[in-house]
Amino acid sequence: MDTLSQSLAQVGLEDKEYVKDTDTQNLRREVIEVEDGEVLRFLDSVDGYLDLLESLSSVLRQGWMELASARHSMGSSRISSALFDLKLHPASTTLIVDQSINGSESGLQENNSVTDESTFTVDEQAQQERSKMLSVFGTLVSPKLRATQVSFETEFEIPPIENKTSPTQTEVTRRTKRLEPHVMSRRKFDRVESDLARARDAIRKASKYNMNQSYISEDDKDYVPSGSIYRNAHQFHRSYLEMEKRFKIHVYEEGEPPLLHHGPCRGIYSIEGKFIHDIERRTPLRTRDPERAHVHFLPFSIANMVRYLFVPNKTRGYGPIKRVVEDYVGVVSRKYPYWNRTLGADHFMLSCHDWGPESSKAVPDLFNHSIRVLCNANTSEGFNPSKDASLPEIKLYGGPRDVIGRALPPSRRPILAFFAGHIHGPVRPILHHHWKGKDRAMQVHDLLPKNISYHDMMSKSKFCLCPSGYEVASPRIVEAIYAGCVPVIMSDYYVLPFSDVLDYRAFSINVPVAEIKNLKKVLMGVSQEEYLRLYEGVREVKRHFVVNEMPKRFDVFHMILHSIWLRRLNVRIRVD
Repeated sequence: MDTLSQSLAQVGLEDKEYVKDTDTQNLRREVIEVEDGEVLRFLDSVDGYLDLLESLSSVLRQGWMELASARHSMGSSRISSALFDLKLHPASTTLIVDQSINGSESGLQENNSVTDESTFTVDEQAQQERSKMLSVFGTLVSPKLRATQVSFETEFEIPPIENKTSPTQTEVTRRTKRLEPHVMSRRKFDRVESDLARARDAIRKASKYNMNQSYISEDDKDYVPSGSIYRNAHQFHRSYLEMEKRFKIHVYEEGEPPLLHHGPCRGIYSIEGKFIHDIERRTPLRTRDPERAHVHFLPFSIANMVRYLFVPNKTRGYGPIKRVVEDYVGVVSRKYPYWNRTLGADHFMLSCHDWGPESSKAVPDLFNHSIRVLCNANTSEGFNPSKDASLPEIKLYGGPRDVIGRALPPSRRPILAFFAGHIHGPVRPILHHHWKGKDRAMQVHDLLPKNISYHDMMSKSKFCLCPSGYEVASPRIVEAIYAGCVPVIMSDYYVLPFSDVLDYRAFSINVPVAEIKNLKKVLMGVSQEEYLRLYEGVREVKRHFVVNEMPKRFDVFHMILHSIWLRRLNVRIRVD
């Protein structure tokens, strides 16, 4: 009986333990269900918050240009940054300018660190300032902008996310810390830099070959650069292939035409508008993911700013244009981390207008660190060939190919030298003084008679004179190349387009301004053999200056991109 009693007692204990375990499992199941509910509510709150942020971004994109226009209309009045709850991204960057690709080792390091992340906060005083500043607009702005102002006020009233202290939310936070945006951005940026490092290595290897050595490259069915028009054909070809393989360009989408995302496609500044059009619509090198980009494009048009904002005899100086540039860089630097991350070193602007260099001074980092692609590539005015790129000035009259003249053979070119153009700037008056109407072989004119074609005269001339005007650049260099005429460049301090890869000695003649008085003697001293060599060089280099309706490999659009690519390779950026 004692044994039986002990057995029954043991069974009873087991039953009680089983019941206890079952109760514990049920309790755990209930806790899990409650925690799951908390997770779902938290995620719903996050979705709502993200929807509000997306709506706010949309309103900002729609209204920022109107605000900038109102700011310009207000003259010296300024909109305080305290009006906007925008986050400042801290700059913690080391820039290393590397010129080792070209065979020389030189560097410039600049450190700028911000240890504490700062933000704009809107307290009661700032709210009063906002209301006061917005009320100042009055009739200066359109009803659309006033509606946008109301939308700003509505969008900034974002309800806080539910702050539950449940263990489940703590666990979710702990899990997502591994995916914080700045960590992911840092990893992607490191991949971008390592990609550039591989390209540098491949280009260095190609640069060791010269024209007398065999060079095995990838098959290129379109074109394999060779000949004397290149400083190093193998290096250029490898660099171009690496660009096609790796280069990614991000274009900021903020802003609206005509000041942004649009430019002139006719006239002397047409290359500015054509590039903006092609980079936004017609190149596989553009990426919509800014984290993958090697460079970021600021798509404003200085030429259109001058056209729409500058009023002769009323507008004073560069003020309105500089304010637009300053405002735009301010918008993208507050909205995105990329500008402050590199001090603008991986950003570029493009301008063919004479005021492009001066306008870039509105933002010191834009002038000092960013890649400036300029027609006015004047080293005496701050153009830095190691980081800035020279843009060819091409005058389009209607279509991209309508300026290409007839390239007559050398035997059908009876005129020794030709120039026609207005007398302005420091160089042209000297040319006119010495040669206008002085020698029939030296056809120097101010304006041609209506019955004489400018491009036909170029086609009949052996040498086409290309003196600078108000600024160093001249569209005559490209016009001469189109006509098969050897350019005679007369411009001091001018960095020639694509001269980092093209050897201008193979297809042009450079005459210092001080030697213009001896110009005929210089040209007559060119032997027939030397002239034929220059003529063939002009024919070969022409492909790199052609403007195509749809961009093609090695044309002027891709040569501009290659110039930007080289400048980006010259800068190594380390994010600390």
